[in-house]
Amino acid sequence: MTGKWIATPKRTKEILEKYGFSFKKSLGQNFIIDTNILNHIIQKAGIDKRKGVVEIGPGIGALTEQLAVNADKVVAYEIDQRLFPVLEDTLAAYDNVQVIHQDILEANVTDMMEAHFKPGQPIHVVANLPYYITTPILMKLLRENLPVTSFTVMIQKEVAERMAAAPNNKRYGSLSIAVQYYTEAEVIMNVPKSVFMPPPNVDSSVLKLTRRENAPVQVVDESFFFDLVKACFAQRRKTLRNNLIRHFKASLDNQTVSNGLQQAGIDEARRGESLNMEEFAVLANTFYNLIEKGT
Repeated sequence: MTGKWIATPKRTKEILEKYGFSFKKSLGQNFIIDTNILNHIIQKAGIDKRKGVVEIGPGIGALTEQLAVNADKVVAYEIDQRLFPVLEDTLAAYDNVQVIHQDILEANVTDMMEAHFKPGQPIHVVANLPYYITTPILMKLLRENLPVTSFTVMIQKEVAERMAAAPNNKRYGSLSIAVQYYTEAEVIMNVPKSVFMPPPNVDSSVLKLTRRENAPVQVVDESFFFDLVKACFAQRRKTLRNNLIRHFKASLDNQTVSNGLQQAGIDEARRGESLNMEEFAVLANTFYNLIEKGT
């Protein structure tokens, strides 16, 4: 069986030639041609026969096949209609795979999970994500509060580093806070361009996001919290005071912004990248209350 795995250069070429398939750059299609990498991803994701898996962008089924062997059930979202006859062929031996032709950004994933997985079954997202829409996909899935235990995804190395970054790191920013508010983030391996067909223009990493049971900080208003964090990184070289004055110019005067920072116990000359999540939470709650009082 191992000689027939999809994820080899020879087998991938055969499948592509058989179907006259041409890669669409607009869909970020880069297929993995190394079974060792796939097995390592599955092992790190903790997939076994008790688990359900959601995959996004199965391509010709390289990762899907390995997931089917290891998991109880796999549901894969594919947007490219041309791949359906290919997947029907390559995954014919696996009756525990369901491929859905839909854009994941428009999908009702909660309803799908209820329809396809067993009640209470641990569900994981495992995917080689299209790099051009990695962040919108992950943020949609995180914000919808789905019953997903973890997300183990192949993404652009730079984006993985941003999502997992700690304070005082040049990669640390509002995306780091947004992702780490919902999950514990860890880059588990870097992946060479040579394991893809065609090789991507960027370096890749596998990022594992483990869902938190509870948010690590208490905030009065989540939307306000994320907006304030984004504002603090709007111009990275500027101080917190300058970024917040700009952000709140319609609702707070400069002195009130300075007072708010003082009230939160945060030096107004600091920059966003120096604050941890707890400090951002204190800052957001302080400014939320200031604005509420002013209205």
